[in-house]
Amino acid sequence: MNASLLAALKHRLPDLKLSTEPGDREHFGRDWTRRWTPEPLAIAWPGSVEEVRALVRWAAESGVAIVPSGGRTGLSGGAVAAAGELVVSFDRMKQVIAFNPVDRTLTVQPGITLQAVQDAAREHGLIYPVDFAARGSCQIGGNIATNAGGIRVIRYGNTRQWVAGLKVVTGTGELLDLNRALVKNASGYDLRHLMIGSEGTLGLIVEATLLLTDPPPDSNVMVFAVPAMDALMQVFATCRAQLTVSAFEFFTDRALHHVTRHGAQRPFESDSPFYVITEFDAGSQAQQDAALAVFERCLENGWVTDGVISQSEAQARALWRLREGITESLAPHRPYKNDISVRISAVPAFLHDMQELLAREYPHFDCVWFGHIGDGNLHINVLRPEGMPDAQFISECERVTKLLCEVLEKHGGSISAEHGIGLVKKPYLDTVRSAADIALMRGIRGVLDPAGVFNPGKLFDSTPPA
Repeated sequence: MNASLLAALKHRLPDLKLSTEPGDREHFGRDWTRRWTPEPLAIAWPGSVEEVRALVRWAAESGVAIVPSGGRTGLSGGAVAAAGELVVSFDRMKQVIAFNPVDRTLTVQPGITLQAVQDAAREHGLIYPVDFAARGSCQIGGNIATNAGGIRVIRYGNTRQWVAGLKVVTGTGELLDLNRALVKNASGYDLRHLMIGSEGTLGLIVEATLLLTDPPPDSNVMVFAVPAMDALMQVFATCRAQLTVSAFEFFTDRALHHVTRHGAQRPFESDSPFYVITEFDAGSQAQQDAALAVFERCLENGWVTDGVISQSEAQARALWRLREGITESLAPHRPYKNDISVRISAVPAFLHDMQELLAREYPHFDCVWFGHIGDGNLHINVLRPEGMPDAQFISECERVTKLLCEVLEKHGGSISAEHGIGLVKKPYLDTVRSAADIALMRGIRGVLDPAGVFNPGKLFDSTPPA
């Protein structure tokens, strides 16, 4: 059957790049999660919008599911192909199409990396401000499909704020041209925003027009040693009140342990249970003086016990590595990950309840947490105890995740802040969205993808469970 399907596809699209090589199927059939064994039908690399449209029409007619593939840096199983799906990779569609200096927009294909978008913007004296550690490998189509956030959300917002227009292929092969980079467009439903964060379940993004902005002033980076959890938000409030903050991140002593073993340099000789890293505008002497005043005030109040301010770009990069290198340092341990969010005002109370839960339920596990505390987003990484079978480890973590969902509901939070739902968080979607919400989402999905070919099983099942 598979051979017949692929022969029909090659007949329909004789110039389509296609592979059934085991190495390609394994590589392109998974993302950064490693729970599922990749088993895609094949990997397709379309080279044009028309080829994507024809490919989708063939899939709908043939009943073959499609899993869109970008940089596959996702952490929720959204790009996993484990049930004979055709993986559609956008690696061949990675060009900058146009720069508009008046509109200050950059139009790109979906397979371009975030780093390449940032570099292209800088060539024109502007920036694309969405940023995170996987910038060199993640692709802009995937960023849009998951509404990626990152380390500077506190200043610039999520990906959604920087998408001026999209071209999307629907499940019937139609090409939608959404918003056309208009600043004002009161012409009905803005389907562009429906596609952003849809995890490849509503359409395939084939072109994006991105907004650019002015570079920020020169900045500095500070790292603080924080002696108590209660002081974290005190430090945040002080920084936000007296500085123009671009990023405000935190990590625990366990995170520091792992990232320094991976090559990062310790910021202080003494230990602390918590650390904060913040980036702020420092283009003037007054701004630099304000940073010193923040440190002194936090020190006087006992909210920090030590601190360091970057004196060069190289030192700033080294300090950022303490935060950005954590995920990579944990990867060999194949951690179970929670990506959660609450309102900023709810962070202190939530942190207390969360810490109590983790200490009680994971007494013998290495729990590493860190995140974008300035926008209410925390990442919990649970490392498998040595000798514990994978299945037992996942089962135990899923038991605790259900309890964590109860804490999140209490504080009005979400089980997925920026990684998406995918396969990993699908069982917990109903803790964030009501039955009515999910029913409407199913209905929307059915309209845009009537044959159900786009990323089936991700986010939610196409039909309600019996």
